[in-house]
Amino acid sequence: MGFRVWLVGFCFWVCFLFCGSVNSKGLGLEEDGFVRGRVLIDGKSAIGGIDEDFVCATLDWWPPEKCDYGTCSWGRASLLNLDLGNNVLLNAVKEFKPLKLRLGGTLQDKIIYETEDHQQSCVYLSRNTTELFGYSQGCLPTKRWDELNEFFKKGGVKVIFGLNALNGRQIASDGSAVGAWDHTNAESFIRYTVKKNYTIHGWELGNELSGNGVGTRVTAEQYASDTIALQNMVQSIYKDIEYKPLIISPGGFFDENWFKEFIDKTTQSLDVVTHHIYNLGSGVDEHLVERILDPSYLDGMADTFYKLHEILRNSPTSAKAWVGEAGGAYNSGHNLVTNAFVFSFWYLDQLGMSAAFDTKTYCRQTLIGGNYGLLNTTTFEPNPDYYSALLWHRLMGRNVLSTSFNGTKKIRAYAHCSKQSKGFTLLLLNLDSNTTVHAAISYNRTRRLHHKHRSYNHKPKVIRIPRPHGIEGEAFREEYHLTAKDGNLHCQTMLLNGKILSVNSSGNIPSLEPQYVNSSEPIMVAPFSIVFIHMPNIVLPACR
Repeated sequence: MGFRVWLVGFCFWVCFLFCGSVNSKGLGLEEDGFVRGRVLIDGKSAIGGIDEDFVCATLDWWPPEKCDYGTCSWGRASLLNLDLGNNVLLNAVKEFKPLKLRLGGTLQDKIIYETEDHQQSCVYLSRNTTELFGYSQGCLPTKRWDELNEFFKKGGVKVIFGLNALNGRQIASDGSAVGAWDHTNAESFIRYTVKKNYTIHGWELGNELSGNGVGTRVTAEQYASDTIALQNMVQSIYKDIEYKPLIISPGGFFDENWFKEFIDKTTQSLDVVTHHIYNLGSGVDEHLVERILDPSYLDGMADTFYKLHEILRNSPTSAKAWVGEAGGAYNSGHNLVTNAFVFSFWYLDQLGMSAAFDTKTYCRQTLIGGNYGLLNTTTFEPNPDYYSALLWHRLMGRNVLSTSFNGTKKIRAYAHCSKQSKGFTLLLLNLDSNTTVHAAISYNRTRRLHHKHRSYNHKPKVIRIPRPHGIEGEAFREEYHLTAKDGNLHCQTMLLNGKILSVNSSGNIPSLEPQYVNSSEPIMVAPFSIVFIHMPNIVLPACR
């Protein structure tokens, strides 16, 4: 894969030679229009672990007036105006059972909360170019908070709420935000939330104020002090409640020195360290697709994951790493790129890479809104990445396996212990436009693996769904092939095993059924395709 080579490369080469995995036809050589390759999986032990509900999405505050590069892509997708009665929206959320939702974004640091202690009128966010972030202060009405929580309860949502961290601070002449956080309004809001018995999975402080910040910034020392204040406040409010919400911070872009200082000063107060990812450039950039399909460019994010992992590993903190917001391309993304089939290559690669560095949760910007929503902002119909996320959620278990691919650099490979069985699930992404790959799998210490295959005298052959009756099912693997309709990477219609995925007239999410293939056959990965392969028949030591 090109990343984390310093940790696993040597192990894989030893494994490769030990298993005698190069056949007489070699690797990477075209034969009958195909290229052969081999997945190398280290199944001895996990290299990382993710939360059971690793897949997370966001809801933002942006009003319809939010426009980028002359395009207004947010519509009525804000926390303040989203149609919570839409059946497709509710069904889409329910499919994850549960879905973590992070409520936040740039304007969260402009939001005050209507509470019994708050006497000002609750006004809507309005455009004002003279103010920070280009908007005047807005308000979350109590009635809307009640409506949102009713929806969250119906959908089985785990809520992460992003609090306004700029309250009480002043903006200095150098652009920094100075002074301590005034948590009076936040405390009233949290007390109201507890009074109403609303369950909050985590309280997050601030949005993109770390390092150089976006719009403004807060020093690591001050932010640590404010995070400790949040933790003390939450502990006090929840003292008689068994479940204590997570304390999450700082929700900003990774800055190594800033994050290290912040983490070192919050070792007893912080549960989750969140960082944001928009590594592809601006939404208007003309080279987004080139970067998405460039393995070397994708590998660039490994450095951030590695450095944060090392900071946490070398600190006495028990805090875990999350990606708190990731839309790929900033300023609302790019229509027919970040909401189209091609973006699943970036998104799934991000999920796989971050998990390999022990990231516990990954929050996609957004569930709905902008040009990077999992759902269409107007119709609520799932975009391709929704189905990619749902398959990951159903198939990829908590234990992450060290995985690489030999044969072509255009294949990205990730493997986890399976979520619902003792087997494992492999994810292959083919970034090549012309080459079909025939992939075999090798494991380290193969002789110690427990194979549940049975012997057959007949020649193995591919079996397609429905599952063949009267044939021992354990001889077959499950495959989920994802492709774009008509091969168009900019298409917003995804095919699963050649069939279009779309909601029905009742707004129900389609079932995601695999095709069954004889396990002795090579895995065929078509050009510009994505394949999840569930192998229930091989039990790796890491998955027992």
